[in-house]
Amino acid sequence: MTTPAISRFPVPTLAELPEDIRTRIESVQEKSGFIPNVFLVLAHRPDEFRAFMAYHDALMDKPGGLTKAEREMIVVATSATNQCLYCVIAHGAILRIRAKNPLIADQVAINHLKADITPRQRAMLDFAVHVAGDSASVGDEDIAELESHGFTQEDIWDITAITAFFALSNRMANVSGMRPNDQFFAMGR
Repeated sequence: MTTPAISRFPVPTLAELPEDIRTRIESVQEKSGFIPNVFLVLAHRPDEFRAFMAYHDALMDKPGGLTKAEREMIVVATSATNQCLYCVIAHGAILRIRAKNPLIADQVAINHLKADITPRQRAMLDFAVHVAGDSASVGDEDIAELESHGFTQEDIWDITAITAFFALSNRMANVSGMRPNDQFFAMGR
């Protein structure tokens, strides 16, 4: 059986990439033991890769009112809404590891309303899924609901920005036909 391509678009080899991108990818490979396909697929356009990764890091690696696991919950829930297999599988693996819970990613991806999460996290995901599906209808009452669960304006901005950023990522992954690495399926289980 032939291994399917990881993208419909050209995928550069590591040797073809600019040094800064190659160094970043090799660092990820050293840490995880493999190269996540998203890095190779997006490296097709180096300037866009750099911008994408800079914004990713600004959203996902910063301190704030959301834990790293909660940030990943947002990615998994909204990626499921957007039917993005790559992001559900890859970020589901990261969520399982960050939450130290082998079940949470599947629960959040299938139906966050029935997941074993806190009421605060449920409100966060309700809002994120709302933004993912119908951002034009977000109103003051939606913000007030989040504030009633202790979210600050900065937290609400983060929830919105993560949702919006991964809407871009989901669409790129879906259109490119990006395949999740097999390694992601077993991580954190």
